[in-house]
Amino acid sequence: MTHPITQPHEGLGSGFPTLLRKELMRFWKVGFQTVAAPVLTALLYLLVFAHVLEGRVSVYGSVPYTSFLIPGLMMMSMLQNSFANPSSSLIQSRISGNLVFVLLPPISHREFFAAYLIAAIARGLVVGLCVWLVALFFIPLPPENLLWVLAFALLSCGIMAALGIIAGLWSEKFDQMAAFQNFLILPATFLSGVFYSIHSLPPFWQAVSRWNPIFYTIDGFRYGFFQVSDVSPWHSLAVVAGVFVVLCFLTLRLLASGYKLRN
Repeated sequence: MTHPITQPHEGLGSGFPTLLRKELMRFWKVGFQTVAAPVLTALLYLLVFAHVLEGRVSVYGSVPYTSFLIPGLMMMSMLQNSFANPSSSLIQSRISGNLVFVLLPPISHREFFAAYLIAAIARGLVVGLCVWLVALFFIPLPPENLLWVLAFALLSCGIMAALGIIAGLWSEKFDQMAAFQNFLILPATFLSGVFYSIHSLPPFWQAVSRWNPIFYTIDGFRYGFFQVSDVSPWHSLAVVAGVFVVLCFLTLRLLASGYKLRN
């Protein structure tokens, strides 16, 4: 029988800042692994694809391929790390047995959700910013509209943070977590237009891409840099915001019910 995470009051109490600090320090103290390693991976993608395809692929008419690639790599890195932060934290806490120390203090399901969500978004944004700063050594790429960039960055990281919490709640073993990431997150990310415009695809695969929510996160984020995109940025924003709201609602429902947390 499961029991919900409960607390006498509904606001953000003393348990929230403590849990938030724990999750922030968790990735910050091993920044070489959680920040530097993803930046290096993105840099390798940039070097390989830019070297091979620069001058051979035309995107949006006037945008160089290297410039086109950088926002996609930024978003891919942000998505993967926003997912990894809460999912790895929860599965490690469950397997090591110290999840009970998070559940014992009086903390509401909203506080629990907010702490993991904010920490995951913070990690995603830090990684994305570092990828952009490193990319500036290769090509100057100031955003044309910073508000669009920030809106899609925050919402997209929030989507993956909520998915990471759901995956962490559902997974009881590391191989289940790996399956969730390898068969859902990675394919959706790589088939979302990180390395190409969907207009270069056959009509059937263009239609398939439009059912991938991750496509809209990358396309809208890219719009903030170039003011051009494959679909309307308002349409992308509506899709991304809608998915974020639905996932937040689902995650809060799971936490309120105590799904796989207290047996």
